[in-house]
Amino acid sequence: MINNPILTGFNPDPSICRAGKDYYIATSTFEWYPGVQIYHSRNLADWTLIARPLNRASQLDMRGNPDSCGVWAPCLSYADNKFWLIYTDVKRFDGNFKDAHNYLVTADSVTGQWSDPVYINSSGFDPSLFHDDDGRKWFYNLVWNHRAASLGQSPLHSPFGGIVCQEYSHSRQQLIGEPELVFSGTEKGLAEAPHVFKRAGYYYLIVAEGGTGYEHAVTHARGRTVTGPFELHPDKYLLTATPNNRGQLQRTGHGMYVETEQGEAYHTFLCSRPLPGLQRSPLGRETGIERCIWGDDGWLRTSHGSQQAHLVVESPAELPASGTPMSEDTAPRHTEFNIAELPIDFQWLRTPYPERLFSLTERQGFLRLYGRESIGSWFEQSLLARRQQHHCYSATTTVEFQPVSFQQSAGLTAYYNRHKFHYLQITHDEALGRVVSVMSCNGDYPDTALSFPSGQIPVPGSGAVSLQCTVTGSVLEFAWKTDGDWRPIGPALDASVLSDEGGRGEHASFTGAFIGMIAFDTSGRAQPADFSHFTYEPQAISPPSVTAG
Repeated sequence: MINNPILTGFNPDPSICRAGKDYYIATSTFEWYPGVQIYHSRNLADWTLIARPLNRASQLDMRGNPDSCGVWAPCLSYADNKFWLIYTDVKRFDGNFKDAHNYLVTADSVTGQWSDPVYINSSGFDPSLFHDDDGRKWFYNLVWNHRAASLGQSPLHSPFGGIVCQEYSHSRQQLIGEPELVFSGTEKGLAEAPHVFKRAGYYYLIVAEGGTGYEHAVTHARGRTVTGPFELHPDKYLLTATPNNRGQLQRTGHGMYVETEQGEAYHTFLCSRPLPGLQRSPLGRETGIERCIWGDDGWLRTSHGSQQAHLVVESPAELPASGTPMSEDTAPRHTEFNIAELPIDFQWLRTPYPERLFSLTERQGFLRLYGRESIGSWFEQSLLARRQQHHCYSATTTVEFQPVSFQQSAGLTAYYNRHKFHYLQITHDEALGRVVSVMSCNGDYPDTALSFPSGQIPVPGSGAVSLQCTVTGSVLEFAWKTDGDWRPIGPALDASVLSDEGGRGEHASFTGAFIGMIAFDTSGRAQPADFSHFTYEPQAISPPSVTAG
């Protein structure tokens, strides 16, 4: 059986393809670098993160990109004995404009070197490439209408201006002909994320609708040509969540179709698992998969007949297990920094020049972070973190850091974006010397400001300091020590604010919570901090349903 979600913790917009016996899923990474996550499986149940292909400045530079911008909705496909990856780099979020630029990269192997990008267009986001069986290639994307009077909803003049199609010439490396509007969506509105596949003489168009919140849905339509006209599925939506259905997957939408070698049908989707009793999802939008069947009417439906995605679905026939599914992975992840390369779990923000942020060689056996811009920067943050994949976990690290100014800080942070984080820091106070304290930001600009709920506690001596973050559902607690037992610091904090729905709400941001190490130095002196290890350990307990605060 397959346990949903199959990709846990901030893995949205799943684009799936098959190459022979191998399955691959690409998911969005937004402002986190390197860009796009690609997972591999042989049985659709067990998935391993194997690549982040956008890993150099010629492919992606997101310095200055606002929160929740960057890489949106990649489309991964396999054709002509190579892999094709279409992606968007979104440069603006708030207001009427998006400034979304679409690119194509290719590779002979997912884990190999990906090409420099080919620029496609900037008319909207969520691009997709369809390879027709006659050799022609077709590019689809949402067209963005900046003239809309209302954003984030579905008014008469929605900024979601429909799905357009245009032919792509690979030999000329450009779109040819004129874009054609092919689909405007249903009454749910906000039609986006087009994908096309062909079966039995029909071109099937998949789109996401309703916004990437609790009204999200996967919509199907079909036509006899790549440009339609497209008739709606008689049920309209293949998948959409049942509101307030406790214990079920929520916010289901934005997916893609794939067939096994035996012709079995499956469909990916994004989803979330809100905390019990709260409509808040610190794990962000995750990836699930459903087994489907073809009806006599030529339309695809889930194998169980419901539009509500199931937590457990039947796996393909005669495919053995190949490992521990991500959905069942509860082993601690402990990293000692006496290594040559970072584990693939870790990412940083925006910049293609990580050598300015950190080093594994400057001091043998340590990860050195160079203090750069603040925890609130859009440009150059020395923040190295991994996804929160469980509602309950603990994380620990040990840091050697000698600040000489209050502008210098290093420590452990539970981080969603620059306005939603909790941070246990080592810093300097003019009267107390080296101190440990908690810094928090509980919402989105301009509604909140920094708070320091713990006060400042002097740190004895000049040696290493160990830091701990424990999250139990909506409750986050920090602790520290130089030796002996852990010492709690500050009050219990609200971990649920580190979610898509925290702050201004579900459509104001849509990534996921991370936990990691940070150093900043707003004096410009780049004071270094040396971390000896980092441990992330899932906790097998049920999260409480009451928000701390």
